[in-house]
Amino acid sequence: MDREFLIDLFADFGPVTIRRMFSGYGISADGTNFALSLRAGLYFRADQETIPRFEAEGSQPFQYQTSTRTVTVNSYWQLPARLFDDSEEMAQWARAALAAAQRAALRKRPKVRKASAKKGAVRKPVAKKKVAKKTKQSRPRKRSSS
Repeated sequence: MDREFLIDLFADFGPVTIRRMFSGYGISADGTNFALSLRAGLYFRADQETIPRFEAEGSQPFQYQTSTRTVTVNSYWQLPARLFDDSEEMAQWARAALAAAQRAALRKRPKVRKASAKKGAVRKPVAKKKVAKKTKQSRPRKRSSS
């Protein structure tokens, strides 16, 4: 799929940003990546709420081969082929994929640290320990045996 085809495909959904990614494109809206266009097809972001829709259509999660195994990425599922001919329904699926990506982003937000990390918190300076310098000690003199 080329860039122009993707722009036309998402016309009913709204404006999207399309960037080169791996062997295809990453597709985002409002700064959130929600779709991948790769050699193997078009994949939408999915989660617990949307995966049953993909399964009902007979879709599969994104998979790729390494030298030793097949890796399955359950967060992206292949868009059913019938939706390429129905731009309105495809836009609904795209909205659901964007919502799934936004939910995932909310779960990944960093947790705020306790009181010391709060804005405006003052940290107490830590006193540095003084290190004693080593001094040269004179060698004891040999006693003469007279």
